[in-house]
Amino acid sequence: MSAAELVQPGKGRGLRDLQSSGFLLKLLVQKELKVRYRGSVLGLLWSYFKPAVQFAVFYVALGVFLGLEKSSRNPTGLPNYAIYLFSGIILINFFSEALGNAARSIVANGNLIKKIYLPRELFPAASLWVSAVHFFPQLVILLGACFAVGWRPNALQILSAVAGFVIVAMLALGLGLLFGAANVYFRDAENFVDMLLMIATWASPVMYAWTMVREKAGETFYFFYQMNPMTIGVESFHYAFWLPTTDGSSLMPDNFLSLWVPIGLGISFILVLVGQFTFGRLEGRFAQEL
Repeated sequence: MSAAELVQPGKGRGLRDLQSSGFLLKLLVQKELKVRYRGSVLGLLWSYFKPAVQFAVFYVALGVFLGLEKSSRNPTGLPNYAIYLFSGIILINFFSEALGNAARSIVANGNLIKKIYLPRELFPAASLWVSAVHFFPQLVILLGACFAVGWRPNALQILSAVAGFVIVAMLALGLGLLFGAANVYFRDAENFVDMLLMIATWASPVMYAWTMVREKAGETFYFFYQMNPMTIGVESFHYAFWLPTTDGSSLMPDNFLSLWVPIGLGISFILVLVGQFTFGRLEGRFAQEL
């Protein structure tokens, strides 16, 4: 018998298997996109229309009716509220789609998992990539709007946008692995994820200023609020896309780049490790449970 390492059936090397499975990942992403838009007239254009409608509703309701936008009649509001709002919406939409689909990805591909072996992590990873395909057209629209109102970012602000996206992508992947595995055994997991996503939209400063949380809830609650990687990711996008379009007097959290961005990256990375560990412990019986 050779000295080759014996591997337990149904288990692989975790996310490291994705390095050698790029072609399979590409096929899964293409399959997901084809299935989603099969029979659709507009196809990928829905990735433009849905956030546009969502933005319009929130802008009118919050910016106009509730007075969150700065104007001559409301000098205490947020300047360029449209940029502030849209930069947060596209990031929270990316997170919501990625996590929601990743949590269902193993069960949704149960027939394939029962027939052949391939790295199970491919399915949550494919969900993340599909969400990225929908995210980047929205990012192009945001960039166009920013340039139209005088966006002139510096290198730190560009890096902040990259860091914000990485934070949210790792957060979605880590939680997607965790809940994707749990959903095979307990179908309540996907309902819990739906509730979590509903809370996430309002638990980060997508539609309101972070200063409102500190003023209304106090420093203790604000500290835990700020520890949320989603909050840090959204603020990173605000720092990159919204702040350069203002006069620079708008506040960002203290030590944002030197403290909070590294904390966000660290927490999200830990969640990826936790998600991968849980996924690895449970994946051995996926085929039987499905």
